[in-house]
Amino acid sequence: MEAYLYEPLENQQVKCNLCNHRCVIKDGRRGLCNVRENQEGTLKTLVYGRLISQAVDPIEKKPLYHFYPGSLSYSVATVGCNFRCRFCQNADIAQMPTEQKGLIMGNYCTPEEVVNQTVQAGCQSISYTYTEPTVYFEFAFETAKLASAKGIQNIFVTNGYMTAEALHMINPYLDAANVDLKAFTEDFYKTYCGARLKHVKESLILMKSLGIFVEVTTLLIPGLNDDKKELEDLAAFVADDLGSETPWHISRFHPTYKLTDRPSTPVATLIAAREIGIKAGLKYVYLGNVPGEGGEKTFCYQCGKILIDRWGFHVKENLIKDGLCTHCGAQIHGVGL
Repeated sequence: MEAYLYEPLENQQVKCNLCNHRCVIKDGRRGLCNVRENQEGTLKTLVYGRLISQAVDPIEKKPLYHFYPGSLSYSVATVGCNFRCRFCQNADIAQMPTEQKGLIMGNYCTPEEVVNQTVQAGCQSISYTYTEPTVYFEFAFETAKLASAKGIQNIFVTNGYMTAEALHMINPYLDAANVDLKAFTEDFYKTYCGARLKHVKESLILMKSLGIFVEVTTLLIPGLNDDKKELEDLAAFVADDLGSETPWHISRFHPTYKLTDRPSTPVATLIAAREIGIKAGLKYVYLGNVPGEGGEKTFCYQCGKILIDRWGFHVKENLIKDGLCTHCGAQIHGVGL
């Protein structure tokens, strides 16, 4: 189908305005994401309705800990991504069109079918996840529109590289996002992702201003983005520019894809990063990929008591009532708590 958010240029070229790469694409060529193609001056999306993955997940897997905790989310994805992260966790599907000569796979599915499957599975939300939802924006938009009308929440798990135009367009139907803030230096983004930090920060600030509920995730990679000063700057940005109530997830790296020369993140590094976040004023800082360390539990920032007891993605107990700590009455920030 014809893509959204592009403009025609001279000589049958087009400019895609969906993500901040803003690719200028010649006739017969694709954008950097490899799933949007210029066909005689018309930009087409090649992944509309071609789902490579459909699954029922706990909302905590996204990870979202302050958005309807303990609920289920119907997760969908197509192939493709507008980043080239050397540590990609889902490279087999995210990088498929790039690494396999433009190959696009997936089972055909309509937005109506996704919404119906969500209802049948007893899910409270739909998550556009696993790969980058921006590259299948048209399908996400149409699905979210239908879902929203039925009272189903919509979630982007994203690298945050969409344009302001895209965010404004989907804003009426997008309820929450978990955004990967992969590092806090332009050099890291350029070298390891093929992108720019500046645009991710802009998207995060815009999301918050639009009323989209935001949680932030950072995968800590030894020697690349775990410098104390860099983490202090990142935590300060989240606290000061997004708000101290914004949950920050610090995840453990394991060697994968094209980044296998680095060891797994030491647990001590994760714990130190959590302390940096708390010192910066963040009320909710979590550790990911280390179940059992206690970093997945929600504590009251005021009295320190455990409010949501988790083991991995499983909620064992939720002691928040009407958005308040049942021990001291502090307001616990989030949606559907």
